[in-house]
Amino acid sequence: QLQLVESGGDLVQPGGSLRLSCAASGGNLDYYAIGWFRQAPGKEREGVSCINRRGGGSPNYADSVKGRFTISRDDAKHTVSLQMNSLKPEDTGIYYCAPVASCITLTLGTLKAIGSWGQGTQVTVSS
Repeated sequence: QLQLVESGGDLVQPGGSLRLSCAASGGNLDYYAIGWFRQAPGKEREGVSCINRRGGGSPNYADSVKGRFTISRDDAKHTVSLQMNSLKPEDTGIYYCAPVASCITLTLGTLKAIGSWGQGTQVTVSS
């Protein structure tokens, strides 16, 4: 069974950058589309970015992060990354990665993870 572990979260000033990593084990990562989600205090978990399995099309991004975040995958290294630039306080939250059925649903606001959630990694953007 595929397991995903998030890392890379930190405290960063507005305008700064972070790179989050999602490390996979227990399965073949290239079988799965992978989404990044975040949950801010008092808010529902939301999809922020998604990358399809190989050959599945271009990555998807929530409008709030377009132009600032970049998702990538390296199946040989069993990792999916989220490069976050020009960070804003509203980017603060716990970030999770998870397999998803389809990335195109992110644009509809219905990106949904398959299976259970991991522990996530905390991102705090504050001066």
